[in-house]
Amino acid sequence: MSNSADSPGTGSTGSSPAPGPRFRPVRILTAAVFALAGLIFFTSFDTAKGTDIRRDDSLLKLSDLIQQRSRKNKELDESNAALRDSVESLAKSDGGSTRAQDEKLTGLEKSAGTRPLTGQAITVTLNDAPPNATAKLPGYPEPQPDYLVIHQQDLQAVVNALWQGGAKGIKVMDQRLISTSAVRCVGNTLILQGRVYSPPYKITAVGDPGRLQRALAASKAIQTYMVYVNVYGLGWKVTEDGTVTLPGYSGTVDLHYAEPAK
Repeated sequence: MSNSADSPGTGSTGSSPAPGPRFRPVRILTAAVFALAGLIFFTSFDTAKGTDIRRDDSLLKLSDLIQQRSRKNKELDESNAALRDSVESLAKSDGGSTRAQDEKLTGLEKSAGTRPLTGQAITVTLNDAPPNATAKLPGYPEPQPDYLVIHQQDLQAVVNALWQGGAKGIKVMDQRLISTSAVRCVGNTLILQGRVYSPPYKITAVGDPGRLQRALAASKAIQTYMVYVNVYGLGWKVTEDGTVTLPGYSGTVDLHYAEPAK
């Protein structure tokens, strides 16, 4: 008994050749996948050049680049300060100005913050809360990550309160503030005049210690911050430093436009 699949036609006395193999779509798809995998492997090899891409130290993180630029800016500031001192020494030895002019210039430099300033001072230290902090007082929610870090407005609140308290000069970390200084935070880092800092943040002000501390206590923004200090453990410390000397501002002044005060 014959099967129609075995013989395509009836009445044929000879045996028919078996049909040839057919290309199925699955085989074509498999070949394409292997070809694509080979291309990806070659591209990865050509990019890595024989190195481990995930662990290649030459691929610096953005934070590394920021720290590198911060160190460079510090070196430039120090170089600029040395050059400024040299120029001032040469100007004094030249004798081309009167004593009254020299005194006026010195007074302007003190007001601008480019001269060192000595006097009684206090220091305010702010720090992030512990990463595993919980609410210490009843009725408050468990902290979000945002609750546990120092923010730009916290630093600005301290600086503004110290100015209102009659500060003659303020230093944030190791830099003197001037009229064009901007206290800015990106993430949990402080960017001040081209340099980057991490907490704890120290703010030192020269002035009457009692008046400065009263201004801090009267600030509404700092009162709000103190709630987070008491509930979630943000860092807050105020110390009297005795007599200190704030450095003069040594960076460049990025002032493009100015109007007289009314």
